[in-house]
Amino acid sequence: MTDGLVFDDDTNLLHVRAKERAARDADEANLYPELFPYREVPRVAFGAGEIPMRVPEEIFITDTTFRDGQQARAPFTAGQVRGLYELMHELGGPKGIVRQCEFFVYTPEDRRALALCRERGHRFPEITSWIRATKEDFDLVRDLGISETGILTSCSDYHIFHKLRLTRAQAMEKYLSVVKMALARGIRPRCHLEDVTRADIAGFVLPFADELMKLARESGVSIKIRCCDTLGVGVPYPGAALPRSVPGILHALRTVSGVPCAQLEWHGHNDFHMGVANASAAWLYGAAAVNCCLLGIGERTGNVPLEAMVMEYCQLRGASGGMNLPALTKIAEYFKRELGYAIPPQTPFVGDGFCTTRAGVHADGLLKDERIYSIFDTRSLLGRENEVVVDARSGAAGVTFWINRHFGLSLDKTSPVVRSVKQAVDAMFLTGRTDAVGDEEMRQLTNAALKAMDN
Repeated sequence: MTDGLVFDDDTNLLHVRAKERAARDADEANLYPELFPYREVPRVAFGAGEIPMRVPEEIFITDTTFRDGQQARAPFTAGQVRGLYELMHELGGPKGIVRQCEFFVYTPEDRRALALCRERGHRFPEITSWIRATKEDFDLVRDLGISETGILTSCSDYHIFHKLRLTRAQAMEKYLSVVKMALARGIRPRCHLEDVTRADIAGFVLPFADELMKLARESGVSIKIRCCDTLGVGVPYPGAALPRSVPGILHALRTVSGVPCAQLEWHGHNDFHMGVANASAAWLYGAAAVNCCLLGIGERTGNVPLEAMVMEYCQLRGASGGMNLPALTKIAEYFKRELGYAIPPQTPFVGDGFCTTRAGVHADGLLKDERIYSIFDTRSLLGRENEVVVDARSGAAGVTFWINRHFGLSLDKTSPVVRSVKQAVDAMFLTGRTDAVGDEEMRQLTNAALKAMDN
């Protein structure tokens, strides 16, 4: 099909042709044109073979709402950062499943927000920062006395050759110099491998990880590696070829460069709707941490939603790890109330539509047994009740559910009250109405029906 790929008629998948390992300091950039042809949709190739799962003993969540999340919206005020930080502390529970938050440190408002959160005195989420790989940025972190900082270490040749205008050796030397500065001053470095899913894994990523692990052994400091799927092109499929393979990247870092699971982290974007799947694969194949944003905010299509990985943690572990799940509802309410943020109603777990149905057949199921159309007890787990929106398709079941829910009754579909309200609703739509009947309208109709029954 191309110089680098061949279509396998047996599996009906693209496979990578065998080729020699790339040199560490290549003369030309390796841009993987067979996978990223630019004028076409990127291709997923296979041929890597089966990779065993390796879930770390401890898995947890880190947050980048106050860093990457702010690159997609108006900056938070310092007070808003403090409010959200407090809610993340409440969500994470005593074990700190929401383990860390990272902050920008460039503006006075950034530093004020950091100070306000520090004043809370919480162990979790631990406050960390993010800097570019420059001495000037490092001096900011040093002066603030932050214990851990992320360092931008772009690793694809797209960045090294075409953005930084460096060779691989020069890029590595630049990155390692800042890492050494951090180590010399007792600051834990966290290297952000930007654009890792388009990087030459064997030719740059693993040699760089080798050097980082060497420094970690020499210093006794656990240097972390954050694998950043900057354009969201990673895939979780078993057997997918590098560099797009999330399992393959983590497996190589663990087994070839010897990076411990506790020092591996995944940071994903959602450009191809794969954010959550890739983050879950990262846990399954060896990363202890997945980096997220509240409500999935972030540049372009957003980052991995923190609330999604909270639920994924519960599913994979079979328990909440002490997290306070109703705090997710509080976070959503805070975004709407304090930030004026419109959460799309179909958003899982936090959108208004998550516990709401318009379909009469669904309402009928909820009336008989909530478990038919509700995957878990949203009342106890999220502090949210199942709801019905009454419209032209709600039927008697939808009207019954609404009345029982809002009036604390136990009517059935044959009740005269239900029949009266349904007739009034049907009449509205027979005259051409298209929008749903609001709660206040439904209250008025129900009160009128109840009053008529009393008379």
